[in-house]
Amino acid sequence: MIPAMSATAASSRPAARQSSTAALRFGRLAAMGTVTVVILIAGVWASWGSAQYVMLTKGRERGTVEVERCAGDVCSGPYTPSSHGSVARDRVDIEHTAAVRKGRSYPVVVKPGTRDVVRSGPAGVLYSWVPMGGALLLAAVVVAGGLRRTRFAWVLAGSGVALLTAAFVTV
Repeated sequence: MIPAMSATAASSRPAARQSSTAALRFGRLAAMGTVTVVILIAGVWASWGSAQYVMLTKGRERGTVEVERCAGDVCSGPYTPSSHGSVARDRVDIEHTAAVRKGRSYPVVVKPGTRDVVRSGPAGVLYSWVPMGGALLLAAVVVAGGLRRTRFAWVLAGSGVALLTAAFVTV
């Protein structure tokens, strides 16, 4: 003889299943939300290393560099000041990227206390935020797949593509 289940025991199973499903859903949303936030913070952190010099130029030395030689990942050339209080230098270093070519002149900002310079102007601002554009694209994948928020993911992806495209076009 099979003992009969009480009505309360039978009705508690769906409730337990619903609560465990809700807990798993909350855990997934919390984990993927945290991953998304960490990716975006990392993008800002990576970009801010050079963006701070380009965007906050008050009191910084501004001028131009004419690239004369490139070796490895650094190009160098003479610095001609254009801001008040800036001093001419025989040699400054700029990161050798696709945005810098030998024989060309670029507007730059000098990093304080060094002979390193960062490209300034609209091209410099957009180029310094390229890591953030990549972070937006990566975060869009996490938001679409992990959080299942496709509209927000499209906004993130569109922002990342727009930033990377604008940087490519201006550089």
